[in-house]
Amino acid sequence: MSRSPSSSGLLPMPGSPSSSWALYRARLASVFRNTDTSVLVAFWLFGLINNVLYVIILSAAQDLVGSDVPKGLVLLADVLPSFLTKLVAPYFIHRIPYWLRIIVFVVASSLGMFMIALTPPDRSVGVKMAGVVFASLSSGAGELSFLGLTHYYGHMSLAAWGSGTGAAGLVGAGLYVMFTDWIGFSVKNSLLASAFLPVIMLASFFLILPMGPLRQGKKAKEYQVVPDRDVEQDGIEDDLSVANATSSLLAPVPGSASTGVATDETDPMAKFRANVRRAKFLFFPYMLPLLLVYVAEYTINQGVSPTLLFPLESTPFKEYRDFYPMYGFLYQLGVFISRSSIAFVRIRHLYLPSFLQVGNLVLLTLHALLAFIPNVHIVFIVIFWEGLLGGAVYVNTFAEIMEDVPAAEREFSLGATSVSDSAGICIAGFISMALEGRLCNWQVRHGRDWCKKIEVG
Repeated sequence: MSRSPSSSGLLPMPGSPSSSWALYRARLASVFRNTDTSVLVAFWLFGLINNVLYVIILSAAQDLVGSDVPKGLVLLADVLPSFLTKLVAPYFIHRIPYWLRIIVFVVASSLGMFMIALTPPDRSVGVKMAGVVFASLSSGAGELSFLGLTHYYGHMSLAAWGSGTGAAGLVGAGLYVMFTDWIGFSVKNSLLASAFLPVIMLASFFLILPMGPLRQGKKAKEYQVVPDRDVEQDGIEDDLSVANATSSLLAPVPGSASTGVATDETDPMAKFRANVRRAKFLFFPYMLPLLLVYVAEYTINQGVSPTLLFPLESTPFKEYRDFYPMYGFLYQLGVFISRSSIAFVRIRHLYLPSFLQVGNLVLLTLHALLAFIPNVHIVFIVIFWEGLLGGAVYVNTFAEIMEDVPAAEREFSLGATSVSDSAGICIAGFISMALEGRLCNWQVRHGRDWCKKIEVG
């Protein structure tokens, strides 16, 4: 069923027949006037802190394992546990109260960072990787939990979460550079300082976030067992009374926490089978486009961009190792902008940006082989565009779930779909470990040996 901006509360795109700048400004002001600032702050901090350690660990990859161990090992240790957590946790984690989850996440992530920082350089890399695994487990469980929590606080909480996760890329990389280069901390002290960042998550949940919506929602809502019929038809009647509120990303959704139908909790296997059926219906509309965009963009980031090099005299760089950090910064900037724009720009056809991202992968891989892009500035634009597409698919996928999935199934669906990004990164990690070396060797055979001139810092 199509929805007009006027009936759904969506901000119309400027210039559309149903819009005017006055109407656009009025609705924009209404969005923030009806939003609890403490909710926005809490979820922005959730997104920032939950993801920032992941970025710091990747930024420190070379310092953690040296030049003899592939950096892809750190990526996989940073992602695989998160992927496995997202794969299985949605089927039981709802039994654990949110306050207890937060405490566990903080302890696990801080413990992981302490293990990484306090392991002497001459000790086994395996101990450091165990610390990375602890941090990854916490991050994966945290992402699916906080996405599920947005169900109780409305669409603007999702916008704040998305913006926070986008900011984590810039803040994480910036913090590590600030600690090690500007302040002059050792790698050990930089990682020790980072180990205290998860405490902010405690303050966000217990001091900033209003508890009223969560308490009311938990009293009124329990998971509903899905009968053997189409999930898409289940719960339609329950949502009709709040259609106007939940159809809009920007509209307040006070009823979203209380539209669930109480059901029998005595048969765990029946609930498990119902959740599996729900997950099957999530795959094609939501999980697959998110998976595709992450496979494409992380293959670019880890496997292709290290080989996107040009003669130094034609670039603003002095060393070949300077290309990769700049590409990473532009990517993270694009991700931050697009994840922060969900309150203003909506993308409903998720496969379109996913296929465009695959196109970016093909374009940049062909350039790594054939060198047809004339200068590095065009690559800068493509990498920034890559970040915009990736961030847009991420946040719009969960926005679509909040609008289209019945309220009784929304919390589970938000958490279950989050497995796609970690799965995509894992797949891209394995692809990139083989692709980067082959692209570099191809370039050397064809007279472009720049990728071999990158020295370890």
